[in-house]
Amino acid sequence: MNNRQLFLSHLAQTTDFPLLIEIEKAEGVYMYGPDGKKYLDLISGIGVSNVGHRHPKVLAAIQEQLDKYLHLMVYGEYVQSPQVKLAKALTDTLPSQLDNVYLVNSGSEAVEGALKLAKRYTNRREIISCINAYHGSSHGSLSVGGNEIFKRAYRPLLPGIRNIVYGAFHHLDKITNDTAAVIIETIQGEAGIRVACKEYFQALRKRCNETGTLLILDEIQAGFGRTGKFWAFEHFDIEPDILVCAKGMGGGMPIGAFIANKEVMGVFKNNPLLGHITTFGGHPVSAAASLATIQVIQKENLLDQVEEKAALFKKLLVHPIIKGIRNKGLMMAVEFESFGVLKPIIDRAINKGVITDWFLFCDDSMRIAPPLIISHTEIEEACRMILEAIEGV
Repeated sequence: MNNRQLFLSHLAQTTDFPLLIEIEKAEGVYMYGPDGKKYLDLISGIGVSNVGHRHPKVLAAIQEQLDKYLHLMVYGEYVQSPQVKLAKALTDTLPSQLDNVYLVNSGSEAVEGALKLAKRYTNRREIISCINAYHGSSHGSLSVGGNEIFKRAYRPLLPGIRNIVYGAFHHLDKITNDTAAVIIETIQGEAGIRVACKEYFQALRKRCNETGTLLILDEIQAGFGRTGKFWAFEHFDIEPDILVCAKGMGGGMPIGAFIANKEVMGVFKNNPLLGHITTFGGHPVSAAASLATIQVIQKENLLDQVEEKAALFKKLLVHPIIKGIRNKGLMMAVEFESFGVLKPIIDRAINKGVITDWFLFCDDSMRIAPPLIISHTEIEEACRMILEAIEGV
């Protein structure tokens, strides 16, 4: 049996129509099939490969750590250099109050930890999240997701979850003294790149302050330079109480984190002790890769290039059937009339050698979230192939 047959026979499937693209190697913004076919990756593995595939400095950090040790002990017991250096590097990018990092394996796990932390610290049980939010697929993270289609088959989920509309000022009065936390994507991702105004976020921050509610910002997709600032909340002049990150954090390795101040995080130490546990959280190889990723973003000045590259996409992707482009930096959605119009374009683009996608809760828009290292020439190449795919369809 070939790899495709083995994939279909023995790997659990998530749809009846997987892409079935076989990749043998990846480097920079490109992936390569066994036959040498080249694919320009415009979605970064869904917001993961912010510094590109197999960045040399990330590979070097991984190799250096491989020569030292792999897993040693469950998280939080041994002093491991990759973990502590990563925690320091993360907090150096953040406001001073966000000084305590809990390392996990993924975005869903980070959300789970953040929800537990908020309930434990406030001694409240109500959580507020947004309609069309996506925070992960585990039971807790699914509970605060905002799309009933994905939730209804798995009920009952967590009780005490209320939904508000992202960006709607008049919904903020739903946040009360009973609310443990509001969890919100700084930029809504799977809703199709929705960006609330600065005034909304400042009003949200003010309402949380008034009610003693913790503000959890989910930057699993938006963090690590994706929007042109290291953290998307920097665009809005606010600070979260708890920050959640993953995806672009690891340079291609699995890792996530939730970050708060030391006082808040301290509630996990007592009553009960070990209030949150992870075996593999902050795996030393992933932590080393993450530290290298931060250094690449900073030393290669990738943040300074985001707006210019996003502007080039918007300049080149012009066609009568493109209704508009929504974006915050290189977190972009190209809108079409419908999924029926978009899907053949995506398929034809893949055949031509450029990988795009749609959004879970917005299937009329094309996802564009390339590695931040993408060059102007590669942007021009990608846009040319997308426009050719549109014409071909």
